[in-house]
Amino acid sequence: MAKQDALQNAKADKTIVWGVKADTRLFGLMDIKTGKIKGFEIDLADALTKQILGKDATATMVQVTSDTRVPLLKAGNIDAVIATMTITPDRKKVLDFTNSYFNAGQSLLVKKGSAIKSVKDLKQGTKVIGVQGSNSVDNIKKVAPDATVLQLSDYAQAFTALKSGQGDALTTDNGILYGMSQQDPNYVVVGGSFTQEPYGIAVNKGQTNFVKALNKALAELRANGDYKKLVDKWFGDIPGFDAKEVS
Repeated sequence: MAKQDALQNAKADKTIVWGVKADTRLFGLMDIKTGKIKGFEIDLADALTKQILGKDATATMVQVTSDTRVPLLKAGNIDAVIATMTITPDRKKVLDFTNSYFNAGQSLLVKKGSAIKSVKDLKQGTKVIGVQGSNSVDNIKKVAPDATVLQLSDYAQAFTALKSGQGDALTTDNGILYGMSQQDPNYVVVGGSFTQEPYGIAVNKGQTNFVKALNKALAELRANGDYKKLVDKWFGDIPGFDAKEVS
């Protein structure tokens, strides 16, 4: 599948198969009541699919984690990944990316009243929780080399670990952390962003036509106001969130 023309296949099937998160509030989270994944990236994937293939096209969502998203794409199980994936030089060696659809920045989540106010407070003896396969783990090791890093397999586990006292702070991109703090207001995002994390849609190397089609559709959604509607829908009422910063 990876070797074939993903755009031609999508046009033939009137379907794009997307790799999405199901554990990341605001971006892609499983709704236990309905069994459907909901979030900003889900709505954006749906809008992009219809923009490229027509209103009657189908966007199929396949659940991925930070660890599984690249292998599933390489194996051809999915056509594209829209799963809080930062565009990095290393990833660009093995995947092709669209333009950024969300400019996040890495930050910290702590319990209200914590002595940790920024990455400068992550000294020896502090423990930071991160997620395997995300570049936030590498970043935190660089900016807080004295802290101990506990790596877990997904964001749900990471947040549970923070709440049960297994770490002093949880680190990942601010958009994801805002979702956690919305879920439990006893936890707050602190210290601002200490990295730039532009999220892009990843496809297999060499799918140039597919990337062009996705970029064109993304530009059209920005121009017609649909992109802004989705940002407002999912992030409009989040305290401290700046829509201009991410767009």
